[in-house]
Amino acid sequence: MNVHHTFALGLLVTTLSAGPTLANSPDQYRETQLGLYVDAQDAYALMQDDDSAVLIDVRDPIEIKFTGFATPTDIHVPWLLADREHFNAEAQTWPMTQNTDFADQVRAQLEAQHVAEDDPIIVMCRSGSTRSAPAADAIHEMGYSEVYSVTDGFEGSQLKDGDSAGVRAVSGWRNGGLPWSYNVDSDVAWQPEL
Repeated sequence: MNVHHTFALGLLVTTLSAGPTLANSPDQYRETQLGLYVDAQDAYALMQDDDSAVLIDVRDPIEIKFTGFATPTDIHVPWLLADREHFNAEAQTWPMTQNTDFADQVRAQLEAQHVAEDDPIIVMCRSGSTRSAPAADAIHEMGYSEVYSVTDGFEGSQLKDGDSAGVRAVSGWRNGGLPWSYNVDSDVAWQPEL
C-alpha cells in the first residue's frame, strides 16, 4: 500500500493504494484512529498554508541530539524515553520506556500555545512506524480532531542496497531538504519534570 496525499479545497486528503515498498516505507507505519497521514513534505506545506498548524516531535532528546531537529517544531514531548539504567545485553541497546507524563505534558503545551481542538496537529517521530501514530491517538483522545501522523518521520526510510544499506537516507524531513538543525530551540526543547 502506498500513501498518496493531495490538497483539495484547502484540506489535506490522504488515500491508500497498492504499490511497491521500501524498507520501513509508509506501508509499515501504524494506523491511527483518525486515519490522517502526511509525509514530511506535505506536513511542511500544511504548516506553510495554515498558521494554526502545530508540529510536535515525539522523539527522545538523546536521539534528537545526534540526528537533528526540525526547526519549525512547536512542541517537543517524547512518547518513549531511553532507559539508561537498564542495558539490554541480548538486544545490545537500552530499552525504550513509555513517557508516563506524555498526555499531561502535551496537553499543557497545547493549552499554553492556545491550540484549538480543530487546529491541525502534526506528530513526527524518526520514521513514522512506531511512535507518531500512538502519540497522535493519545492527542486525539484529548479532544483534538485533526491530528496527523508523519509517515516518513524525521529521518525517513532505510536504503535497501549498497554500501549504505540500512542508513535512513530516503525521504523524511531531514532528507527532504526541509528546514532542520542540530541546534534545538531552548523554548521548545523537552525538559523532564524535576
